[in-house]
Amino acid sequence: MASKRSPLSRLSQAQSAALLLLPFLATYALFLVYPFFRGVWISLHDWNLLEVAFNPDAKEFVGARNYVRVMWGRGIEWSAWARPGLQLFALAGLVLAAILHATRRIGRGPAIGLAAAALLLFVVAGIHAGEEGRWYDRRFWPTVGNTILFVALTVPGVTISALVLAAAMNRETRAMSVLRTLFFLSQVLSVTVVTLIWQIMFSPRQGLVANITELTGGSPVNWLTDERFAMAAIVIPTIWWSLGIAMILFLAGLQDISRDLYEAGALDHATGAKAFWYITLPNLKRTITVVIVLQIILHFQVFGQSHLMTQGGPNDETQVLVRYIYQTAFRDSELGRASAMAVFLFLIIGAFSVVQFLVGREKD
Repeated sequence: MASKRSPLSRLSQAQSAALLLLPFLATYALFLVYPFFRGVWISLHDWNLLEVAFNPDAKEFVGARNYVRVMWGRGIEWSAWARPGLQLFALAGLVLAAILHATRRIGRGPAIGLAAAALLLFVVAGIHAGEEGRWYDRRFWPTVGNTILFVALTVPGVTISALVLAAAMNRETRAMSVLRTLFFLSQVLSVTVVTLIWQIMFSPRQGLVANITELTGGSPVNWLTDERFAMAAIVIPTIWWSLGIAMILFLAGLQDISRDLYEAGALDHATGAKAFWYITLPNLKRTITVVIVLQIILHFQVFGQSHLMTQGGPNDETQVLVRYIYQTAFRDSELGRASAMAVFLFLIIGAFSVVQFLVGREKD
């Protein structure tokens, strides 16, 4: 007699895969997809957190008014040179994207992504309030600017530092293994521990930075309350904290490069810095792009460093977007306006996620 087949064995491969994926998809939809669309729905309402908690009917549908209130104003104009520094930087990004693609240092997808980001920055930087105009929310765009500045300082710092460390420790020795572990240890610390360590380091009385400054004949600076140094005071700990993962990714990329390439390069006298420039960097371009995109996505969500070290000060110099969203929602109880800002942040992160997807699809 032929043995009876179980119901699972009669399913096709696609049906079996769908059945196995169902628990994950249900959890994903419940905890990620539904909250996202719920947030978009809330952003279309005048939604006071405390009032709605006691009376669910207290909310009022207002359409896109929260977005207008957050991102726009009256008498808003656009000018090609409203902010020359940012707009020149954006044009340089466009030129860089064209050069990198023309020299085949980056693929088509990353080049398009970089060019689109530069063009968007050029357009956005040109929007400003005219002589008789004003922004409805005067803190929003300066906060976005602070966040972009934080990302612009942190991402190159992490990428370059991690790449240099990975190249220096790309050796199979016991000492290098110990050093890799030591450099990775900062990654496992919580943001609370990291900020506490660096608050002590930056202390103008007994901090290590103050002691070094005094030894070199300078006067200690209160990094956390000085407008000139406050942003640097949260960028430096973030770079130190974020090195671990980027360094491991670069080490994996370096160890994937065939030694035959270096041996062939040595025959043409390409050693040391020359080998790094002509062999290592071209073979790491995908890893570098992935690290940069991941760091951008991560650091646009910065919150703890600003909240715990400087409380967004002094004078909002270190106020970042996630902290402003948090304050708007839970301090001011304006959940609709906070949700509109959260959707804006989602669109920024989503754009870089698309770049990461395009990079991942590129062929070697």
